[in-house]
Amino acid sequence: QVQLVESGGGLVQTGGSLRLSCAASGSIFSINHMGWYRQAPGKERELVASIITSGGTTNYADSVKGRFTISRDNAKNTVYLQMNSLKPEDTAVYYCNANLRIAYISPSYNYWGQGTQVTVSS
Repeated sequence: QVQLVESGGGLVQTGGSLRLSCAASGSIFSINHMGWYRQAPGKERELVASIITSGGTTNYADSVKGRFTISRDNAKNTVYLQMNSLKPEDTAVYYCNANLRIAYISPSYNYWGQGTQVTVSS
């Protein structure tokens, strides 16, 4: 089966930086796009950033634009999220998402990682 494994979360102070990594592995035929979502306690899950595999087009939530940068290494099926100028409001569990096909005859499907905790102290 497909697995998405996140890493890089942790505890930082306001203004600090973290770099998240997510590697997709398993039975993967092709990946359409990958991205990062986050969910804070008591809040809905929200899109943080995403990137299209072919071409590299990106999009960001307004709250992180200018501070976060998403990138990918298609050869490694890996997506990164560089987070700078972190704020307490960024505290959440960050989930990696990949829209991919496991076979040519299969439709695209969303897969999720287990999540990595990011905590920003004030």
